[in-house]
Amino acid sequence: MASTRRLSSTLEMTSTKQPASRRGSERRLGDRRGSGYSSGPSRRTSIDPSRLIPMDKTTHVGGTNDFNVVFIGAGNIMFGSDEGPWNHSFRFEHKLGLRLKVVALIDPAIERATGVLQKKCNSFVVSAYQATRVFKTLEDFVKNMSAKDQPRAIVVGSPPMFRGTLQPGRDIEMQILKYFPGVAIFMEKPIATGPKHELEQSFQIAKAISDSKAICSVGYMLRYLKAVQKMKQIIEENGLTVMVTIARYACAYESIAKPDWWDKSKSAGPVIEQGTHFCDLSRYFGGEVDIASVTAHSLDWDENAGHLSKVRIDESKIAPENRIPRVTAATWKYDSGAVGSFIHTATLQGHNYSCELEIHADGYSLKLVNPYVQPMLYVRKPGDDHEQMYTFPDDDPFFSEVSNWIDIIEDIEEDPEAAQILSSYEDACRTYELTWAIREASERSRAARLAASKAAATVFEEEGESE
Repeated sequence: MASTRRLSSTLEMTSTKQPASRRGSERRLGDRRGSGYSSGPSRRTSIDPSRLIPMDKTTHVGGTNDFNVVFIGAGNIMFGSDEGPWNHSFRFEHKLGLRLKVVALIDPAIERATGVLQKKCNSFVVSAYQATRVFKTLEDFVKNMSAKDQPRAIVVGSPPMFRGTLQPGRDIEMQILKYFPGVAIFMEKPIATGPKHELEQSFQIAKAISDSKAICSVGYMLRYLKAVQKMKQIIEENGLTVMVTIARYACAYESIAKPDWWDKSKSAGPVIEQGTHFCDLSRYFGGEVDIASVTAHSLDWDENAGHLSKVRIDESKIAPENRIPRVTAATWKYDSGAVGSFIHTATLQGHNYSCELEIHADGYSLKLVNPYVQPMLYVRKPGDDHEQMYTFPDDDPFFSEVSNWIDIIEDIEEDPEAAQILSSYEDACRTYELTWAIREASERSRAARLAASKAAATVFEEEGESE
């Protein structure tokens, strides 16, 4: 074994019992593997958490040449909002510094795109945006670009209903592969929110991206949390086999005023659109899911327990069959034999969500709490009934995923602990497949319950008539 290593200064550990007696974990040098990018099964699936450096402590990627980027989508995920911490442009600015050149901003809402671009040009990052041109479509950009506009990377933050398929107008991935073969792609999640029958098209896109050898990363940023990588480290260093994953996602529905979110025909429902992060983390630890084993139940809007008192939109304007469930609870088997469970609830008021993920193995319990705001990790190990609590100040998984992706594009390091792509497009397809399986299983359960209730009512009426 290698000598005991101190915990990084950005990863703090306390204990519910004896803090001073706790030591940092040990690392077996023989377990380290190469960092070459690959979409195949040999791809490393974790990063040493001490290598995930806070944005304010990192240095810009070296070099003097411009790093051309195309942004697709001028909405909140790309340029930020008061609703959450997402803001890809902010992370790119800090990672690349003066090298960043956004050569095009693609969005059919030209006025909105021009507005956010003007704000950037009025700020200290003007050098990245002063030559940016706005286009309605990627094809328009291609028709008007010059050789100096050739992008090194394309960031897709357009709404998921406009991507992930082979249908014209909803096939941005295939357009990128056509016009810019081999150029790196960063894709927001979920990869799509279209009807279930289009899922196979998403897998076809995954194969096309893999065949193109483009470096593609999908934005499941929670995989890049230091807390999550600490969990991976504990599992790997102790040779543990995951036995069960238990995920819970409770959203603050009162703060959600976007009508589309409440309409399954537009957002695909809260499990697919929102719970996707925790279904993805469950897969990250549990492995591949036996999709046929997925079972689920829901609490719906028309049931006695399903009433919500502070919905900020008018649900009566949404067709009854498209109104979202208040609770969805699912279980499944992994191919390994382990068991997974996930509960999504739209029950909290106020603004803060409540989210947790538990991973259990023989003798071990790893519990991730509050990953979106202030991640905390509680660890119970054999020989001690008390939990150790780890905190991770100033962690920014949004920056870590962007930073890792750019490092791989730049091919900066040969270090075996260097940057890794933790979520490929194909991997994201499998998470999307799981969320659809959960939704469909819950809808089958609801349909069976309604049918049984209707049949019972019919029998009751017939018995009443015969008396």
